[in-house]
Amino acid sequence: MDERRTVKVSKYLAKHLRHQPERIGLTLDEGGWVEIDALIAAAAAHGFRFSREELDHVVATNDKRRFAVEGSRIRASQGHSIGVDLGLPAATPPYLYHGTVVRNLEAIRSEGLRPMNRHDVHLSPDRETATRVGARRGRPVVLAVDAAAMHRDGHVFHVSANGVWLTQSVPPRYLRFSEAR
Repeated sequence: MDERRTVKVSKYLAKHLRHQPERIGLTLDEGGWVEIDALIAAAAAHGFRFSREELDHVVATNDKRRFAVEGSRIRASQGHSIGVDLGLPAATPPYLYHGTVVRNLEAIRSEGLRPMNRHDVHLSPDRETATRVGARRGRPVVLAVDAAAMHRDGHVFHVSANGVWLTQSVPPRYLRFSEAR
């Protein structure tokens, strides 16, 4: 499968498993899962055909491990804008990072990190990953998050199957802007 096709299938999966399953007639269960055969059939019925082999290739080669397969089912690992319960247990976080861009800093300084159109704020376990995340929208800025202090203060964290740390929000007092370059 060529790289362009891999990206196209991956983006299609992300759109319909994270944001708009109803657009192609899918209903995700409460955990965000859907039968793979139903997904492939719904996509084909809406003019986007891909095979089980292509889907397996996308899942196996996605560097961010965006999708999880369990038996005959698939779901997005995180990043949903629709209501799902990923069933992730609470976890004690390490020091975490958030990648963003300069144009967002003023709002972040006053409001902290908010989930925006997603269920949770996404945090990275290392500076390199946060830099890659920020670079998707321009010149990256990396903020350090004092997740240990947040945890001590009662904020709940979860870690997704692909290593992304999730929390409802990050108030400004837990952010280290000195990390922003």
